Amino acid sequence: MSSVLYDAQGPRAKRRNILYTVVFLAALAALVWWVYTALDEKNQLDWALWKPYLGGGTEAYSTYIWPGLQNTLKAAALSMVIALPLGAVLGIARLSDHVWVRVPAAVVVEFFRAIPVLVLMIFGLALFSQYTDVSSDDRPFYAVVTGLVLYNASVLAEIVRAGILSLPKGQSEAAMAIGLRKGQVMRTILLPQAVTAMLPAIVSQLVVIVKDTALGGAVLTFPELLASANTASAYYGANTIASFTIVAVIYLIINFSLTTFASWLEGRLRRRKKSTGAVLSVEDTAGIPGHAGTGTSA
Repeated sequence: MSSVLYDAQGPRAKRRNILYTVVFLAALAALVWWVYTALDEKNQLDWALWKPYLGGGTEAYSTYIWPGLQNTLKAAALSMVIALPLGAVLGIARLSDHVWVRVPAAVVVEFFRAIPVLVLMIFGLALFSQYTDVSSDDRPFYAVVTGLVLYNASVLAEIVRAGILSLPKGQSEAAMAIGLRKGQVMRTILLPQAVTAMLPAIVSQLVVIVKDTALGGAVLTFPELLASANTASAYYGANTIASFTIVAVIYLIINFSLTTFASWLEGRLRRRKKSTGAVLSVEDTAGIPGHAGTGTSA
């Protein structure tokens, strides 16, 4: 059956697609077999290596995985709580009519967005080490949160700016025509509608924050989820594949849940149509002048 947007495949196209499918499945099967044999030759599939996680015991989870997961969620949650209002303030400041407000806000946003989040974490660790009385045990946590806040606040500032700019100009012009001041227009007209449009992009940014906490474990000895896999692997006899597979599955569950929630929220907002502006995704903010996209780490 043909339609305006899609032409039905002819005999040659069907044969070609079947051939591509067979070739792809054969290549995928060969890749899976190669991975399986490589792991088997290294004895990484032995039950003894997987037993701590799949054998019914809880010691591996309670001793290593759960504390690491708690630190990951704690750092991600605290970073989001601080970065959200900070990003909102910077995003609104970039839209100010006053040059002395707009330019410094733009410099701050572009500066911290251009620096890799790992570099910000390392600077944060040095800052807390030399100029504060924070204990050496707590410094990695503070440094990770500092890096995540600075980087993600700059990204969220662009999301806020994109959400406000997505609204029709008639919204602010009509409000100004009835005598509202600029602050009132932003607070009562534009921002409530923009928040609705920005929600999916903001929730998607949570995925980036959760993943970036792993940088602190790799470089700053922050005992987060990925770092706990290294410790568990060393304790249980170099079961590296098993430990990292379990951690990868946990990351997948967390981030898939967040992504699913963001997609559900976006669909719900589109159906309700309470926002005049379009619902934004993270990728939509890349269209703003000077925006380089989100989700980039060191």
